Amino acid sequence: MGTTLYVCTTCKAGEPVPDGDPRPGAQLHAALMAEGAPGDVRIVGVECLSACNTGCAISLTKPGAWSYVYGRLTLDDVPAILEGAGKYAATTDGIVPWRDRPTVFRKQSIARIPPHPPLEEAAE
Repeated sequence: MGTTLYVCTTCKAGEPVPDGDPRPGAQLHAALMAEGAPGDVRIVGVECLSACNTGCAISLTKPGAWSYVYGRLTLDDVPAILEGAGKYAATTDGIVPWRDRPTVFRKQSIARIPPHPPLEEAAE
């Protein structure tokens, strides 16, 4: 099983959204889908990542690896998000060397979540 890039489709980016207008999170999801996922990455829209105060949010995860949540993302970040997702997918543990990460991933990380099962258990 590969990498999943979750995209919060309900994010309003901290702004009111008029009825009937697409939310910024849904627009980000659509833009990522239109560009296409790199390699072994699948893009999945989700209704909420509970990062409402940080604008548009995404999460990167895969079995047995560290997971990440990033926020304050815009449509301008689509190329960097896909680049970062590809680099993340290429790791075994989810840790992309700091200098190899796109700037948006270095500066807009909200959370880093330990692997499940923990790496120590997976090695046993």
